[in-house]
Amino acid sequence: MFDNILLTVDLSDPKSWEKALPQAIDMIRLSKGTLHILSVVPDMGTPLVEGFFPADYEKQATGRAAKALEKLVEREVPDDVKVKQHLKFGKIHREALKTIKKSNADLVVMGSEHPDSLREFLVGSNADRIVRRSPVSVLVVRA
Repeated sequence: MFDNILLTVDLSDPKSWEKALPQAIDMIRLSKGTLHILSVVPDMGTPLVEGFFPADYEKQATGRAAKALEKLVEREVPDDVKVKQHLKFGKIHREALKTIKKSNADLVVMGSEHPDSLREFLVGSNADRIVRRSPVSVLVVRA
């Protein structure tokens, strides 16, 4: 079935993984493959915004995120599931697409809240960007 499943998680929002993680675990157990869990610390977007953050923001944020990701995996992923953690810094959809290739994922699983039509029109969503650009199938689990 699937040798490598990539699950994207937002460590600050349990809705991003509460329903999606069990789905990914069930599917990866069937194939005895590897579950890759990705969390992305978002960048500031522009140099102007970056000026409002401490100089070592990226280091601090990724350090905290690494600990949170480790705790999530320890707490939520059963011992019989082979798992690899991926922590990135940047644009969420871009880092997810890079990780799909690097991990040889053959399926992406991600949680997504029900879309708000105005927000979708103005900025889009990371789930939408990943679904449109992914070279592999994407399972979007509604939160």
